[in-house]
Amino acid sequence: MEYVHVACACLVGLVFAVSAAAKARDLDGFAVSLPGLLPSRPGTVPARPLAVLVIVLEALVPAAVAAPWTRMAGLVLACALLAAFTLAIGRGLAAGRPRVSCRCFGSGGAPLGRRHLVRNGLLLAAAASGLALPGTPPTAAGAVIAAAAGAVAAILIVSFDDIADLLVGSP
Repeated sequence: MEYVHVACACLVGLVFAVSAAAKARDLDGFAVSLPGLLPSRPGTVPARPLAVLVIVLEALVPAAVAAPWTRMAGLVLACALLAAFTLAIGRGLAAGRPRVSCRCFGSGGAPLGRRHLVRNGLLLAAAASGLALPGTPPTAAGAVIAAAAGAVAAILIVSFDDIADLLVGSP
């Protein structure tokens, strides 16, 4: 089970690293997309500071999961962020808010939809599995193979919109 833990940590860490870097590269575009996801209430946090906070929290995940002694905290943070993202997307879809472009991995994403809830669910399952299956430290060779499997899964998750478009079509 320790190999599953390493693979999940690698998957989650790489996805959050790509997401944080892409959002930081297009901070203004990401900040503009946030009001479409959040209920507007008087006294809410302005979009740009919230965007910076999200990027900082996302960047903490790969830093935390990289070290065995902080990995569990990183996976807990990932679960919390994924739950918040999923809730925001779900509430936006349920409320029938205007379609917001997915800025999860930079600019030009598809409009947020059910596929993004599925993707977040898969990531949340990976992060929760990593939490549930810590195990003992694996052998070096096993850890390398598990990390490679996690990296392949991360590439698939980051490319999820493109794969979904290819298999199912545009939303």
